[in-house]
Amino acid sequence: MKTVGFIGLGNMGVPMAANIRRGGYEVVGFDLDPARAKAFAQEHNARATDQLAELGRACDAIVTMLPTGREVRDALFNMQGGALAANLRPGAFIIDMSSADPVGTRELGKDVAARKLVLVDAPVSGGVPRAKDGSLAIMIGGDADAVAAVKPVLACMGNKLFEVGSLGCGHAMKCLNNFLAAASFAAASEAMTVGRKFGLDPAVLADVVNVSTGRSFVSENLLKQHVLSGVFGTGFALGLLAKDVRIAADLADQIGVDAPVGRLISGMWADARDALGGEQDHTRAVIHWEKRALPSAAE
Repeated sequence: MKTVGFIGLGNMGVPMAANIRRGGYEVVGFDLDPARAKAFAQEHNARATDQLAELGRACDAIVTMLPTGREVRDALFNMQGGALAANLRPGAFIIDMSSADPVGTRELGKDVAARKLVLVDAPVSGGVPRAKDGSLAIMIGGDADAVAAVKPVLACMGNKLFEVGSLGCGHAMKCLNNFLAAASFAAASEAMTVGRKFGLDPAVLADVVNVSTGRSFVSENLLKQHVLSGVFGTGFALGLLAKDVRIAADLADQIGVDAPVGRLISGMWADARDALGGEQDHTRAVIHWEKRALPSAAE
């Protein structure tokens, strides 16, 4: 494998693609904004194209880093008349690193296989800082031989590579991890609201929790640094987390699992997104929840 195409050169995509280039692969970038792809190519000694047929002909593998699985399917089969899938050589790999519906990923895998292409799902955790330094955690789902073939590319972007199962399992792992993170943030936010109302200093509350059984990634890395400070600057958008939690809740429903906590947390994040805007940092959700919990204080 010599040449890797990268579709989706956003905040995460640019550093991830740059690390593939630094790993010794030729990289061809594609983005709906051609100027973004050109800027990436100029900065990282790579190539750019706005033609999916050219991208397909040039590449041994395609990495997608897009908002949802719907955009991944569109890029492969619908955009520019389906030129990408039509021009990839048989046996080429599609590495979907987006956050997507796991059931939809398995359906996409069947359509990809019908074109004699190979799909691997490999979503990530770690955010922009770890995308930049190549230390992402990557959750990989797919056929064992396919996973082995693409792991050298993935190793350029992450140092914690988890083979979690068959196709779709990577996306399942990602949404469930983010569901846990979202539930933790919602619970911590509520604890702060109740504590503040009773008279506790939220900063002291955070300090006590962080040396007690309630501690978590949220309490250790978000409460003081982003919520109490008013920074709200994690770089992870509210709309994206709401989407991931919805995917987890939908997954439970699709496979016949009653998941009341999933439904509750999905509803809370959707409510915050609708009230504040999906582009806001996800930690701002606490503002909406506190106003709803203490309506008299918001007046």
